[in-house]
Amino acid sequence: MLRDADNDGAHGGDRERARDGGRRPRGRRGPSRRPAGTFLLVLLLPALLPALLLVTATPASAHAVLRATDPADGTVLRTAPRHVTLAFTESVGLLTDSFRIYDPGNRRVRTGPAGHAAGRSDTARVTLPARLATGTYTVAWRVVSADSHPVSGALTFSVGKRTVAPAALPQERAEDGATTALHTIARYLAYLSLALLLGTAAFVAYCRPPTTAHLRTPALAAATTLLASTLAVYLLRAPYEEAASPTTAFSLSALTHTATTRPGRLLLLRLALLLLAAAAVTLLATRRVRLPRRAALAAATALAVALTLTWSASDHASAGVQVPAAIVSSTLHLLAMAAWLGGLAALLWTLRRAPEPAAALPASVPARFSRLAFTAVVVLVVTGVYQSWRGLGSWQALTDTTYGRTLLAKLAAVTALLLAAACSRTWTARLTRPAGAAVRARVPEPAMGPPLPELPPEPPPAPPLRLLRRSVLVEAVAAALVLALTTLLTSTVPGRAATESAAPSTPSAATGVQTASVTTIPFDTGAPGGHGKVQLTLDPGRVGTNSLQAVIYGPDGGLATVPGLRVTLTLPAQRLGPLDTRLTDRGGYWSTPAFTVPLPGTWTMKATVRVSDLDQVTVSAPVRVTR
Repeated sequence: MLRDADNDGAHGGDRERARDGGRRPRGRRGPSRRPAGTFLLVLLLPALLPALLLVTATPASAHAVLRATDPADGTVLRTAPRHVTLAFTESVGLLTDSFRIYDPGNRRVRTGPAGHAAGRSDTARVTLPARLATGTYTVAWRVVSADSHPVSGALTFSVGKRTVAPAALPQERAEDGATTALHTIARYLAYLSLALLLGTAAFVAYCRPPTTAHLRTPALAAATTLLASTLAVYLLRAPYEEAASPTTAFSLSALTHTATTRPGRLLLLRLALLLLAAAAVTLLATRRVRLPRRAALAAATALAVALTLTWSASDHASAGVQVPAAIVSSTLHLLAMAAWLGGLAALLWTLRRAPEPAAALPASVPARFSRLAFTAVVVLVVTGVYQSWRGLGSWQALTDTTYGRTLLAKLAAVTALLLAAACSRTWTARLTRPAGAAVRARVPEPAMGPPLPELPPEPPPAPPLRLLRRSVLVEAVAAALVLALTTLLTSTVPGRAATESAAPSTPSAATGVQTASVTTIPFDTGAPGGHGKVQLTLDPGRVGTNSLQAVIYGPDGGLATVPGLRVTLTLPAQRLGPLDTRLTDRGGYWSTPAFTVPLPGTWTMKATVRVSDLDQVTVSAPVRVTR
């Protein structure tokens, strides 16, 4: 007769255990406890990474960049302006104290409420009093960009003449360290808990582990953390915008103001969705309501999409170019991130609870997660490339801006995550290999006589479940780092906006604020007291009709009068000019109301300054004229 060698080996194993007094062979015990230290590190890492964010994040990193001002910074005006208008690269929200204007005596000027110029959301305007004294005025401003981050700055302008001792520039409101720290930590915990909550749900729905009781604790912890962190972000919104202490978070005015802003309304919507989900889960758990599986999955998917929209509608995607496409891309990016990283944590928790033999955990569970992770990675790559292009704007911004360098760090962390995922796929394939894949050898056995001696047992193969558990631990570490860098990216000025802020301002008819080209040229006739500088303002600095104003500053830096001033323009590249601007003495300054510049390009502006009947000098400087 022939007997199956595998069965014989199994019986031999029973006899071997009997000889050993019933002890289990070495290497076949329950879950190994050696990686417990690494597992503890993974649990502590989400709590340690906010320290990285606090060290690397700059306070109040804003994404709206000031593009133009009216009056322009540092200009001297003949008459007092009626408004101060600021134009930004994206829409901005206004605060109750967005403008603070100080007169030449450093006293605060009473102004009207701030508003948007001509109904445009990317401008901020404040009305000035009808009469302003002669001298230099200082404007300190603070607004909130469309992606919910505050931005502030200051500028000066003069009426009639510059003040000999200009008003001291008011110090910009320093960010409160406690408010910034608490706000950053709360935002990171919100991202982390969202990934854990949605990822655990996706893992249960798609991977179908044999039991889900062990996942209730992390899911409940994630939901509670998400609810608490969202509430904390809402309470800290007003102090964060106003650069105030966190103790002001509970004031009625702060709470009502936050409720009127778009970020505040989105946070309230998130809280409502979480409470609605908690009520639905409670009803399902008590079996008061029963839903078919497909209906439950559809409702859970709709809830997940709505939750992620409360992020994408208030971050980078809500401002800039291609906003609708960016919001869709950001929502898919967050969902894929949650499915992969949160599902990874759920798989890690499941593997931690699983006994060592692979048969105790169905091989279909890690195999299904492997397919889920692959799909999520594809979505992350596609949406990540689009969002990187949208945020950077150019290859140079990848290395020249903080946003680009942070993005490179995130790409490095994602690469490490993908390498660890590749190892996990290898061990997953080992687990899913059929048990009968090995060739089953048959050995002859004599019909009579003693049985043949038993073959020595083969060494047990490397336990793939244990190795899979370790590779998933490495994945979890890299995933936590990716989440931290993602949070840091959302509080960093995008490369496109940073490049725009570094570039010189250009006129934009859409904003309603025309920019002027201001050129300052020093001169020195060589005579005593015959030196100073001439400031020339070509407005708007484009092809067509322009106005030109010239102001002379003497040796002491104050306004000076000269008996003669002639300004010409020459375009060397086209051999055009000199064109005489025909300036007229207006009593303290020189101007021409209408002067035509026929071509764009870099013109040479020559100014001949005559300080007396015998002393004069000609100086020049380039000026850029756009279309």
